[in-house]
Amino acid sequence: MAHIIVVGNEKGGSGKSTTCMHVATALCRMGHRVGALDLDLRQKSFGRYIENRRAYLARAGLTLPTPDYRDLPEAEPAALQPGENPFDHRLSTAIAALEPVSDFIIIDCPGSHTRLSQVAHSLADTLITPLNDSFIDFDLLARVDAETGRVKGPSIYSEMVWNARQLRAQAGLKPIDWIVLRNRLGAQQMHNKKKVGAALEELSKRIGFRVSPGFSERVIFRELFPRGLTLLDLRDTGVDQLNLSNIAARQEVRDLMKELRLPGVTVNF
Repeated sequence: MAHIIVVGNEKGGSGKSTTCMHVATALCRMGHRVGALDLDLRQKSFGRYIENRRAYLARAGLTLPTPDYRDLPEAEPAALQPGENPFDHRLSTAIAALEPVSDFIIIDCPGSHTRLSQVAHSLADTLITPLNDSFIDFDLLARVDAETGRVKGPSIYSEMVWNARQLRAQAGLKPIDWIVLRNRLGAQQMHNKKKVGAALEELSKRIGFRVSPGFSERVIFRELFPRGLTLLDLRDTGVDQLNLSNIAARQEVRDLMKELRLPGVTVNF
């Protein structure tokens, strides 16, 4: 069966689609078959990223490893079982179509709580939660005492992940490997960075996730989206000399792929 990677965060602007695209492309470049789904039915940022890639490669006459992106199929009323949720049916149908032709399926969730996102989390073998490195976004994971800075308890999102874990345990499936990704790490505000890091480490022991450095704030990520490219594609598109920022960003992708510890994956780029 395909290994399902879900990228989820109920706040927008955390870098979910950038994370999805770089993980998916890295796996493709390492020779794995990768399916892709975008559950944000309005924005479809991950889906548009891959569509931009296909369009750019067609214009440039290039062939680069690309995830197999599928839109969710519509649910025909006659195909639904009595009482079956149409969104559940659409997601299960899409996964059933991708599983025979995929080693990994990457699912991008919307930046809000939806039925599709809830179900996807229960399907995750690996869950990646990108988080902007600030206490504003830390609130996604836990409630914090404003005076002491101590963690008071898990957030609604953390409770949803807990419920997903319970559903998997009841179904006899292996536990979710949950990684919280510290995105947009900046060189400034070192004191605040340390405080966020310490709070994440404390919380990770309480609710069971691993903490990993993610992607720093870089202009290159915004420039790559319109062409559907990733940092791993630059040399293949005529960029022979990578600047120091791009080289450092490529190393961040490499470090992330190692930290994910995906089955059968040897990072070789």
